[in-house]
Amino acid sequence: MSNGVLEFEGFRLEPAERRLTRDGAVVDISGRYLDALLLLARRPGELVTKDRFMAEVWRGVPVTDEALTQCIRSLRRALGDEASRPRFIETVPRHGYRFVADVQALVPGHAATAPTAAPACDPSALFPDSPSTQTSPVSPPSSHSSAKLKDESPLNSWSGRSQWLLIAAAGLVGGAGAGLVGGIAYGMLAATDPPSGTGAISILLVMTCLCVLIGLLGGLAVGSGAALGRVVARGRLFPLMAGGAFGGLMVGALGRLIGLDAFSLLIGTRPLAITGGSEGLIIGAIAGVALWLVERDRSGPTPALVGRGALLGAIAGLLVTLGGGRLMAGSLAGLAATHPDAPLARLLGGTSPLLVVGAGAVEGAIFIAALTLAFALVLRGRFAA
Repeated sequence: MSNGVLEFEGFRLEPAERRLTRDGAVVDISGRYLDALLLLARRPGELVTKDRFMAEVWRGVPVTDEALTQCIRSLRRALGDEASRPRFIETVPRHGYRFVADVQALVPGHAATAPTAAPACDPSALFPDSPSTQTSPVSPPSSHSSAKLKDESPLNSWSGRSQWLLIAAAGLVGGAGAGLVGGIAYGMLAATDPPSGTGAISILLVMTCLCVLIGLLGGLAVGSGAALGRVVARGRLFPLMAGGAFGGLMVGALGRLIGLDAFSLLIGTRPLAITGGSEGLIIGAIAGVALWLVERDRSGPTPALVGRGALLGAIAGLLVTLGGGRLMAGSLAGLAATHPDAPLARLLGGTSPLLVVGAGAVEGAIFIAALTLAFALVLRGRFAA
């Protein structure tokens, strides 16, 4: 393997000296991580698989994938790089990593020359000690170079869009899961006293479908908002909370408007109160906090992450109900008060405020816990580094 000096975007990587510098200042990096950087930088534009890292950097020493993940994370930190907007190291999901910066390979003692395009498989570019040349600039494939000429907004890159879509989808799935749990619980409660001519199974199915639909819409909205905050400013708490809160506010306000008008149009009366924008804002902000926690602690045990999400959700549910807002239980109680002859009214008509507060805490815990689990599965499975 060549010991030629590599230069890329202000960095100078000197294998013989075991040193990485930036504009002349030494960048602190461990020996094994330096080996990993060399493996990548010597093959710009080429996919370096996880197995190859294990074979050439760890040299057969048994380690987990988390060791490689931490290595790449540390390299990115040292280079000032970001996984969502890679300037140096690009993640190839489920396979490995690729070095995407322009690299100039030099032989010590020779002057640098301007970089020119060269195929990644050209021996003279990869091995500057070859007799055929002593100065061989290397650059990654033109697709990477041309991408840098585009608007660098994260949503203009496939990486940014794919992350947004996957995290939004995680919100959708998590919300549906929470709705399924809540729908079965409330459906079983309503089915204990079915009206004449209506079967218990029908009531259970109707309540389950209703809660799943509400969970789908809520999860998609807050997940999309939080995902947008993550893409714009990854790793920062406030953008995640603001994005989730905005998504929750929009879906809550729209749902309330449509719901009240629908009842007025179809039945002629409106419920006393149903979930609206303020409730969605609080739940959405807490969903953003849950995503931030998952981002900070991807390697932590999943049950612990979900447990923290449940605790956050319970706090959010308490804040909503104690502040006079209504989640599902409060909305159903409001409907029951408006329509006392309905089956749920006979069950919920005398619901105490304390029980509504407790139900709100449980609903918030289930919703945020489900979102946390979905976020963790996506971030750990898709964006390992």
